[in-house]
Amino acid sequence: MRLVSISLSLILVFSAVTAPLLAAEDNRWQRYDESADLAVLAAHENERMHYLLLNSKVLDKNTLWERFTDELNSFGAARYQELKPLILEASIAELQAAVTVGELTYEELTIFYLYRIRDIESDDSAYLNGVIALNPQAIERARELDHARASALEMDRDPIYGMPVLLKDNVNAEGMATTAGAIALQNNFTNDAFITERLKEKGAIILGKANLSEWAYFFCDDCPSGYSAMGGQTLNPYGRLEFNTGGSSAGSGATIAANYAVVAVGSETSGSILSPSSANSLVGLKPTTGSLSRSGVVPISASLDTTGPMTRSVADAVVLFNAMTGYDQADTAMSLLSEDMSLIYREADLDDKRLGALDVFMDNNFYTDALRLLGENGAAIVDVVMPEYDREGFGELLGVEMVRDLALYLENSAADDVMIDSVNSLQTFNLADMDVRAPYGQAEVDRMVELNYTAEEMEALRARLQDGARAAIEELFQSNNLDVLLSVNNSTAGFAALASYPALTIPMGYQENGRPVGLTLIAPPFSEQLLIDVGARFEALTNARRIPADYQ
Repeated sequence: MRLVSISLSLILVFSAVTAPLLAAEDNRWQRYDESADLAVLAAHENERMHYLLLNSKVLDKNTLWERFTDELNSFGAARYQELKPLILEASIAELQAAVTVGELTYEELTIFYLYRIRDIESDDSAYLNGVIALNPQAIERARELDHARASALEMDRDPIYGMPVLLKDNVNAEGMATTAGAIALQNNFTNDAFITERLKEKGAIILGKANLSEWAYFFCDDCPSGYSAMGGQTLNPYGRLEFNTGGSSAGSGATIAANYAVVAVGSETSGSILSPSSANSLVGLKPTTGSLSRSGVVPISASLDTTGPMTRSVADAVVLFNAMTGYDQADTAMSLLSEDMSLIYREADLDDKRLGALDVFMDNNFYTDALRLLGENGAAIVDVVMPEYDREGFGELLGVEMVRDLALYLENSAADDVMIDSVNSLQTFNLADMDVRAPYGQAEVDRMVELNYTAEEMEALRARLQDGARAAIEELFQSNNLDVLLSVNNSTAGFAALASYPALTIPMGYQENGRPVGLTLIAPPFSEQLLIDVGARFEALTNARRIPADYQ
C-alpha cells in the first residue's frame, strides 16, 4: 500500500508540475504545410488572392509572446473566457468605466489581449498574421499605470490612459524594431516616433507592432495587399481565405477587427488607412497631411503621407487622434496649423449639411440606402459628377519622393545597425536572396532606381498633380456648395490624397458573402471635425459594425 501511495503521489506531483508546461506547449506555434490552403487560394476568382505563401519565412511567432509565458499561463483560459463579454468590442469609454468600478485593471486588459493574440496566432485554422512584434514592457507598463491610478489623488487623465494600442510597423517605438515589413530593417531598433512619444505621455500602452504591406505597399507589382517578408500574409478575419485585407495598414485593420487591441495607428499615402479600414469594417480617419506628425515614421512621400487612427467606433477615433496631436517642429508639413488640432465627439444633427452623392456609385445599394437614410435625417443630398483630374505621373511622384524621403529617414531616424542607406542599397540587399526577401519581386524599387529627376523637375511634377487635383475637387465643392463628399471604401482615395482632403470611412454593412462595405466621407483640409460630426451621426443611425463571426 505504501508503494502504491508513493507512486500515486509521484504521479500527482508530476502532473501538477507538468500541467502548466503542457498548457504552454498547446499554445506553441509550429510551422505547418500550407499547400492545402494555397491550393484553395490558387482557385480564387481574384488573382490578388493567389498567394505564394502565408507565414513569414523569418518570423518565429513563439518569439512574440515567449516573454509573457508565465503571466499568460497564470491568467489562464478561464479568466480569458470570463473577461470576453466585458472586453470584446468594448469602446474606450466602456473599458475605462469597467476599470473605474473595479471590474478590470489595465494589467488584466493588457494580458487579455496578449493571451488572445497567442491563442489565435498559434491556431493554424484561425491565425491572421496581424502582428510583427509585441512590446516586452507592455505588462510592466500596465502595472505602473494601475499603481499610479491607485496611489494618486483623483485627477483628469486622458481617455487613452491605460489603453493597449498597436502601431503599424512603420512607426518607430523604442524596444521593438521598426521594419516596414522589410528584412532590410530587421534590426532597426530606434527611439520613439513623435506620435509614439505623445501616446506614451498621455498614458497609452504600446502593445506591439502590426503587420503591413511591405514598404507601405510601394514595393512590388501585382502582389497581394497585407504581405511583408517580416510578418507574412495578413488575413482578413471576415474571410481568412476569401477576402483581402486592403493595404497598406493591413495588420492595423485585421487586428482591431479581431479585437487584438483597443485601437491601432495606421498611415496613409493614398488609401492605406481607408482601404484596410473599410475591408475590415472599421472606422478609419485619414487626416489632412500636417495635422499629425510623421517624424520617425518610415516614409513614402512627404507631400502626401499622414498617420491616423483605425478603430471600431468614431468615438474611439477621436480619442486616439487627440492623443497623437502636438506640434512637431521637425515636420515641415505641420507649419500649416496655427495650433494643435483637437476633435470632439458629440451629437450633431445633419440639418443644413449638403452631402455630395457621386454618380459613379449610384448602382451600389449600400450607397443609395445610406443616401436615403442621411436624407431622411436632415441632410441635403446633392447629385454630383465625379470630375476628371490629371493623374499621369502619380506613381513617379511617389517614387521620386520616396527616394529622397527614405534616405532622410535612414540617415536621421534609423538605427546604426541598419545595413541600407538608400533605395539603391535596398535593391542590392534584396537581390542577394529574392526568395526570402522579395518573393513577389521588387518592381517599384527597380523603377525608383531608374528615376532621374532634378529637384526642380520633382517640384514641377508635384505641383502639377496636387494643384490639378485641388482645383478639380475645390470646383466640385464650391459649385455644388458641398460640405462633405460621399464615396465608397477607398475608391476615391487618390483624389483626396493629392488634394490633401481628409477622409473618414465608417462601416456601412456587409455583402451577402460577408464582405464589409464602408461609407467614406471627404471634406476640405482641416475639416476633420465636420467629418466626425457627420460620421458619428451616420454610425448612430446604422450601428452597422459586427464582430467577425469566427472571432467572437
